[in-house]
Amino acid sequence: MVMNIFLAGAAGAVGKPLTSLLVSAGHRVAATTRSVGKVEMLRGLGAAPVVVDVFDAAALKQAVAKAKPDIVIHQLTDLPAGIGAGFDPALLADALARNARVRDEGTRNLIAAALAAGVRRVVAQSIAWVYAPGPEPHGEGDALNAPAEGSKGVSMRGVIALECQVLQTPSIDGLVLRYGQLYGPGTGRDHAEGAMPLHVDAAAYAALLAVDKGLPGVFNVAEPNGVIATAKAQRELGWRGGFRLPG
Repeated sequence: MVMNIFLAGAAGAVGKPLTSLLVSAGHRVAATTRSVGKVEMLRGLGAAPVVVDVFDAAALKQAVAKAKPDIVIHQLTDLPAGIGAGFDPALLADALARNARVRDEGTRNLIAAALAAGVRRVVAQSIAWVYAPGPEPHGEGDALNAPAEGSKGVSMRGVIALECQVLQTPSIDGLVLRYGQLYGPGTGRDHAEGAMPLHVDAAAYAALLAVDKGLPGVFNVAEPNGVIATAKAQRELGWRGGFRLPG
């Protein structure tokens, strides 16, 4: 079934391939970016570009209402490509704080706009390295590492805020995709790295499937590994880690 989809964060590493997948599936996509310079790129992918800042709650509410979406997809982040080992610690701290704000305040604004527009299904990006120490592989029901401190604590508080808002807001059927460690175009990593790698195309594919598959809840999304269990996404969404866009 063709749907109207409001894709927040369409110009990001996951957002770009997801925009292509949604358009190819026949959906009408209102694709957001903060940058006027990315409008033509999004238009070239077949989407209707929307320039809006997630922290401008009034403008965001207006943009969502205008799009009349059936579903809102949240792929917003504020992290530079290649962030991780070797990144300047001062810049890393600032980047993690900005990203946590997107996950908390930005998600709050997006959920409020979705509710005002009558949207009932929201699909949101989260991360998979959030579990408290314990037996592995971690399933979606395992406890999160809420007591984490330092930079990890900043990220955890942002993640918990995002997931609570998506999963616990009345009238919203929320699906949270806990992505593994991304690699591929736009990430600064050409090859799989880390304990739970995930190519950006496969990450986008999970979000495409979640448009009309899967009950509300959490899904671990990563290539097969011993750290997190991914059988639920494969079973309920029909997801596969080897998915790649043509070309």
